[in-house]
Amino acid sequence: MDNKDSEAEIHPLKTEDVKAQENHENSVERRIIIKQSSQLSRLSRWRTAAFFVSLFLCLIIVFAFSFIIPCPERPVSERTWLRNYDSAVAYPFLAIEDVNEDKVQDVIFAFKASNGSSSFNSSCLDEGLPSPCAFITAVSGTNGRVLWERPAATELEWMQCGIKQLGGTPGCLLVGQPVSLTAVDQQTGEVQWKQSDDFGANYTVLTPLSVIPDVDGDGVQDLIIFIATGDKIKTFIHSGKNGKQIGSTGSLDVDGEARYVMLSPGSSHYFLFYTANSLYAYSLKDLYSAATGMEIKLPGLEQDPQWEKNIDHTTHRLTPLSTGDIRYLAKIPGRSRENILVVSSEMAMLISAQNLQTLWTLNVSHVMSEPLLGYYKPDVLDVVLESEIGPNRKKVMIVEGGSGAVQWDLKLNSRAKSPRPATLSTADHRSTFLIWGEYQVAGNETMSAAPLQKLYLFHPSYTNVLLELRNSTDQIIAFNATLFERSRHACYVLLRGPQPGEEPGLVSLMKRKLKEDVSESRVIWLSQVAVDSEQYIRDRLYRMRFHSRA
Repeated sequence: MDNKDSEAEIHPLKTEDVKAQENHENSVERRIIIKQSSQLSRLSRWRTAAFFVSLFLCLIIVFAFSFIIPCPERPVSERTWLRNYDSAVAYPFLAIEDVNEDKVQDVIFAFKASNGSSSFNSSCLDEGLPSPCAFITAVSGTNGRVLWERPAATELEWMQCGIKQLGGTPGCLLVGQPVSLTAVDQQTGEVQWKQSDDFGANYTVLTPLSVIPDVDGDGVQDLIIFIATGDKIKTFIHSGKNGKQIGSTGSLDVDGEARYVMLSPGSSHYFLFYTANSLYAYSLKDLYSAATGMEIKLPGLEQDPQWEKNIDHTTHRLTPLSTGDIRYLAKIPGRSRENILVVSSEMAMLISAQNLQTLWTLNVSHVMSEPLLGYYKPDVLDVVLESEIGPNRKKVMIVEGGSGAVQWDLKLNSRAKSPRPATLSTADHRSTFLIWGEYQVAGNETMSAAPLQKLYLFHPSYTNVLLELRNSTDQIIAFNATLFERSRHACYVLLRGPQPGEEPGLVSLMKRKLKEDVSESRVIWLSQVAVDSEQYIRDRLYRMRFHSRA
């Protein structure tokens, strides 16, 4: 301190300069601090303003979506609806597709009459057709309202819907008389293209029609049609884009009345034709080369080496499977590729599509309908077979697809031309089975000459229970069951009335929600052991949830 005071006394001016410099530095620091504080204050105000503006915009958006912009309305499906057509006959074609893209399945069917429904007031004369003629109609799955309707042909031989690319849009392909192929837009009912053809005399269209890969390079899948005339099968390849025939008409030799199935081992495509005595195999490449006289390399026109080894290239018989008396062929999905179920008069065999070896056999005779797929155990694919066991009697069997073991069976009275069974996938990864017939209680041996048509529901959770859903005395032309919405709204559809060749009468199309019948059903015990009360079983099956498999 003494030193500082002494220095101040010796240099008084220097001390004042130092103080002045310190004061100036402090003043500059204060100005900087004030400036920074001002900038921070302005930034804080901008942040506050941005926050409130964002909040205000969010409130406007929420308000708009809540009150101003309407939410998309979900279609409210009626539990049941019924459409009637007077003085008509019905064709046995029933397609379930989403026609108006409302995510609810719709129904496409065909009938023959002089005029269409009152909703459209269409007539045969509108298309230059003689009256009566065949109409194709799409009705809404939600309420049965007619979506579109049009006269299609003088007579209808076949209708196939759900073809993804037909004239560039999803559509239905019609085979009519006089002989013609007509592609109809599935969503609007408009004709995409129409081609006349010459199938010859006394012909039969082999169904279903097959969609094949694009072979003419126009970017749209093509079609192949097989026409049976005596012991020959004519082949017609048509463009899916415009319906024009590709190449010329081919001819295949068979030894009797034939049916066929299309199989795709690996990346190749084969057509298996089966008669009462033989099984024939033709690759798509062979059929295309015969029609066009050209050898080209396209995806889908490859041949499977293993199959080619087993085909007699002179007769085209598939040697390992030509066992004779084949009733049905069906494709059964396998782990890596489809397998073949061969149903003859005395047995059923599952054949590996990879090496054509027998995987299992099952003794079953007089199978009376095409095999059906379902799930008795969770995610284990099964096959449903119906076999005739006597006059007006049948046996329904659920057979495990992997082993051929019978999981469950049921004997029923059955009338001629009884509808095939149907299955619906449930949320427990199994299936609900819908079966037509008349259950005969043990000990009651009396049987009417014409058994009643009753619809039964069976679910594997109750192996000793049937639910009797409904009793129909009308002639059923077509029957189908499906989920009208994804994983919900399980329904069945009935088309009833006279068929072509019979006197015209009342044709009715009905959709009914399955739960409506379950709640009013009659519980039938297949054994004397009653585990739960009848009402508990109804309630549990009523609450059953469904699942749309991919």
